[in-house]
Amino acid sequence: MNAANGSVLLITNQRKPRAEELAAVIAAHLRQAGYAVTDFRYAGVADSVPHHEEYRLAITLGGDGTVLFATRALSGRSVPILPINLGEFGFISEVQPDDWRSALDSFLSGRIDAGRRLLLDVRVSRAGEQLCGFRGLNDAVVSAEGISRMVQLQVSLTDRLLGLYRADGVIVATPTGSTAYSAAAGGPILHPEMNALVLNPICPFTLSHRPIVLPPDEKVRISVVPDQRTDVALTVDGQTLTPLLPGDLLTVRAADTSAHIVRFGKRTFYEVLRSKLHWAGGPRD
Repeated sequence: MNAANGSVLLITNQRKPRAEELAAVIAAHLRQAGYAVTDFRYAGVADSVPHHEEYRLAITLGGDGTVLFATRALSGRSVPILPINLGEFGFISEVQPDDWRSALDSFLSGRIDAGRRLLLDVRVSRAGEQLCGFRGLNDAVVSAEGISRMVQLQVSLTDRLLGLYRADGVIVATPTGSTAYSAAAGGPILHPEMNALVLNPICPFTLSHRPIVLPPDEKVRISVVPDQRTDVALTVDGQTLTPLLPGDLLTVRAADTSAHIVRFGKRTFYEVLRSKLHWAGGPRD
């Protein structure tokens, strides 16, 4: 692992077309440039990546889900992530396959840098003891495990009661996640490098419950009240699922570490929005 220029972690989602072929090309390019390469490949589900304290960069080959996995796996290590999009949507992974060499060389030469993205710190307590904890780049969602079932959740901000939510669920999203499930549930879109949280009820029974943008130092506490008519679960980034019981307390806040996503800069965030969401901008758009 002791190459002259440092080490690069290459994370490849083998389920994506062209992923393994492109990974081999990128690995050869890096090694020729004097970098050690840790080549990590997975198909479907993975829990962790090879641990090495001196990664100069992580490269993901996949879609936004691959980036979400990488940010959780590398949480706390401050490793920049260069996301190459082999998926369909690509809000986070904006570097297209034909642009990988330009983006990679620009970052390694210092011509572009990485922006900081807020991460969620998510903790579940049961009977006064911490049950589990997660980091998330997109969102934490408390909802029914069944389809079209309403849940009851008591929501507080830091130490102040906000109210009882009767809804399909509640989303706490980051600015990065504001373009994901939260946007589909009617939430606001935030620039991904803002410091803020979005609290967004999913199909609330009381129509006056609306999405709220919160400062980053706010703690969102969600309690699962008794007498639920359905099973309740927590999902983080749509990739981890934890069943919840009545009385469980979920605490969501901004993590004390950030994700670092390389800014390629070929298109602005607003141009990406316009393209991905098909916003009209002219008679032929």
